[in-house]
Amino acid sequence: MKVFASVLSAIRHPASLCLCVILTALPALAQPIPTMIPSPPQLAASSWILMDADSGRVLVDHNADERLPPASLTKLMTAYLVERELDRGNIALDDMVDISEKAWRTGGSKMFIEVDTQVPVEQLLNGIIIASGNDASVAMAEYLAGGDAPFADMMNQHATRLGMENTNFVNATGLPGEEHYSSARDMALLAQHIINDYPEHYAIYAEKEFSYNDISQPNRNRLLWRDPSVDGLKTGWTTEAGYGLVASAKRDDMRLISVVMGTDSEEARAQETQKLLSYGFRYFETMELYERGAVLNMPRVWGGDKNELRVGVSQDIHMTVPRARNDELAAHLDLRPDLMAPISAGDSVGTLEVRLGDEVVGERSLVALESIEEGGIFKRLFDQVQRFFTNLFSNLVGDWFD
Repeated sequence: MKVFASVLSAIRHPASLCLCVILTALPALAQPIPTMIPSPPQLAASSWILMDADSGRVLVDHNADERLPPASLTKLMTAYLVERELDRGNIALDDMVDISEKAWRTGGSKMFIEVDTQVPVEQLLNGIIIASGNDASVAMAEYLAGGDAPFADMMNQHATRLGMENTNFVNATGLPGEEHYSSARDMALLAQHIINDYPEHYAIYAEKEFSYNDISQPNRNRLLWRDPSVDGLKTGWTTEAGYGLVASAKRDDMRLISVVMGTDSEEARAQETQKLLSYGFRYFETMELYERGAVLNMPRVWGGDKNELRVGVSQDIHMTVPRARNDELAAHLDLRPDLMAPISAGDSVGTLEVRLGDEVVGERSLVALESIEEGGIFKRLFDQVQRFFTNLFSNLVGDWFD
């Protein structure tokens, strides 16, 4: 759902330019009805979080930054790195991977690959995601990095890049290990990147069954059978970690990500996850406010070969708000004062702030949507004089109103 903005006022100051945009308008004389939202559900789990996949807004969380053993939720990072290498063209789905004895001997859940055979990357990726194969995870770690330890180093580098502040991996599988931990918030962030960065591979996470070597295994995510809106992502279990589930569901134009860690059974992780998703879809909505590349303003530029600069955002802007409160959204554009050429496309030139009533619910960088080169010497001199008198007049008017 797109929200069309109407400009109510624009106030220019010598130090800044602030543009207030009301995203939706109340009907004349209408009296707003308060939105009643109950307290979020309390779950039988160690930690949990509910996040909107597009806006990134956290709707519910509990102990979301606690460092816990992630078990096979670890494989989300393993799969993410495989998908990244596929996207960059460094590997291909039909590449054949040699299966070592170490991969074959790895304990726990298996894809049932055999030693001294070759398996396509595509099959191994399916084995990691659907069957939670530890053997497949080690095989891909060896293929991409030469071994489990160097692959874990890659995993940690990318965890840092993605802002996963409470995560450290020591293997590609999630088998218990000292200093192997993550958090519900970090897992939600990783799931958000899996969904948004490499959508061409995301359909794998919804597959209910995987067959290899004449052995069929069901996906352990029970919600894939119970809720048609659920289409991923990954389960995990060890004695130390308990039962965990990173799930995602899409209804209409809204996609939510939930993470539940430390429940006491397969059934509990499914039920507790369902509580989170039901709460989020019932009481919140996500709207697309601005499209990437949409022109939000055209401020004056001094000393350039053009007098005005097209300004917008570099990515689609979504906001998640309680249902029936979108009429309280307002956007404020704060542009840098006295923009001077040269300016390159993509340069940050200000900030877009979105408020829900008095609460700031999002901030994004405003960027130049085009490049402006320096004008000729006479154009620069003319603009310098004009800029001087414009600022002088603005200061005088400002002092008079003050």
